[in-house]
Amino acid sequence: MTTRIDTKFAELAKQGRAAFVTFLMCGDPDPATSLAIVKALPKAGADVIELGMPFTDPMADGPAIQAAGLRALKAGMTLKKTLELVRDFRKDDNATPIVLMGYYNPIYIYGVDRFLVDAKAAGVDGLIVVDLPPEEDAELCLPALKAGLNFIRLATPTTDDKRLPAVLANTSGFVYYVSITGITGSASANAGAVSDAVARIKRHTPLPVCVGFGIRTPEAARGIAQAADGAVVGSALVDALRVTLDAEGRATDKTVPAVIDLATALARGVHGAKQAAE
Repeated sequence: MTTRIDTKFAELAKQGRAAFVTFLMCGDPDPATSLAIVKALPKAGADVIELGMPFTDPMADGPAIQAAGLRALKAGMTLKKTLELVRDFRKDDNATPIVLMGYYNPIYIYGVDRFLVDAKAAGVDGLIVVDLPPEEDAELCLPALKAGLNFIRLATPTTDDKRLPAVLANTSGFVYYVSITGITGSASANAGAVSDAVARIKRHTPLPVCVGFGIRTPEAARGIAQAADGAVVGSALVDALRVTLDAEGRATDKTVPAVIDLATALARGVHGAKQAAE
């Protein structure tokens, strides 16, 4: 079964360019502003949109994304409302892949079977659940694949050749390579090291490899996109949003444009990469 993610990466491969993958916390700083940003991202050049599912204990996330999750929760965001936002987005856009990223706890509480039915119906294409290792595939990964959703796995600099086959066994859509050790937003990615790592992963899988963590500028995005099938930017976009908020943490008239302007610049960096490499 072909998902929007499969279709998108096949299109990009034909065009000879990398994917620009954006991450934002769903509902940050409030549901209406969040929806306005998500709706504007494809025109700004986003090829795939990852939406964070707000959670109270986001252990893999750095301060920027943790704060974004807390803002979203304070604004009343729930997993049900996250799915509603995707459904609203799908009214005008049936092509851009949407991936939900986060932790297993909210999905478990929602109920796995019910969640998968509702996510698929809303127009979700894939899941990244950072705290479910391959040993737990029966919990969510296998049911998600059966429901027609991609299950995207993280590989890291510490995932060695012995571990990699287990990580890749039931992965679909793309592989998300975390370019640095540590939390999101904490360091810069090194394009040379990333290139070696992507080549190593590709020896084990035909799937596209997207690289995230530590990409903050159009130049950095371009460097990563020359080495990988996609560049993922999250913390930089979340920071661009945060600095526009008022003293109470509410959106201002600068919020949506600030995120979209940065996304547009990053997209140019990513989309110019393969041509620059030739």
